[in-house]
Amino acid sequence: MSGVPYPGPREDFRAWSAAAAAGGTGSGDEAQGGHISTEARINERIRSPEVRLVGPKGEQIGIVSINDALKLAQEADLDLVEVAPTARPPVAKLMDYGKFKYESAVKARESRKNQTQTIVKEIKLRPKIDPHDYGTKKGHVERFLKAGDKVKVTIMFRGREQSRPELGFRLLQRLASDVEELGFVESQPKQDGRNMIMVIGPHRKKSETKAHTASQGQNRSVPSPRAAAEAAPEAAPETSDE
Repeated sequence: MSGVPYPGPREDFRAWSAAAAAGGTGSGDEAQGGHISTEARINERIRSPEVRLVGPKGEQIGIVSINDALKLAQEADLDLVEVAPTARPPVAKLMDYGKFKYESAVKARESRKNQTQTIVKEIKLRPKIDPHDYGTKKGHVERFLKAGDKVKVTIMFRGREQSRPELGFRLLQRLASDVEELGFVESQPKQDGRNMIMVIGPHRKKSETKAHTASQGQNRSVPSPRAAAEAAPEAAPETSDE
């Protein structure tokens, strides 16, 4: 119901009451506390004969019968919402439940919108990779890190190569050193069956990369028509065969 969760029937209600009164109990706090769900019992659906009632501003009204609590809710044009059903007696609060559900949905939608999904790319190498292929693979790693993605680098051992794990370890160290300006070793090299794996994380998060790219696009100045005309090369005079 609030930023201070109710401790339950086995703990001291006074401590919870004081903390809740100090921090306040509004509809925004209920969304963070997570005690009210879309399936919370409200109004006549509350089964308990009495409840510990909390006012709309977090004030403690005390233990009242369910009929008196419903009457107070009706007089205030609010809903009676059971916010701590496991307490004895259950804790109920007077609030505008429809408004609370709407605000909670808006906050959840905004939270999902601001989340950035972390993508893990994978690059596979051989212990005895030739310089050209290594340069190509390193370029892929640099591109992924610049985009804000993590990179899982896998060294694949075959046949007798499995007896020389130090080759893969040195190759991973070399790659990490070559891209250290763009990323850092998030997971040190470790053997995984026939493979050796290392994870490189970007210095700049994906959200920061998007913001930087957007700011660069906004800072680009659009040349005026006059400047564009002055910068354009003069057209060659037309010639005639006559």
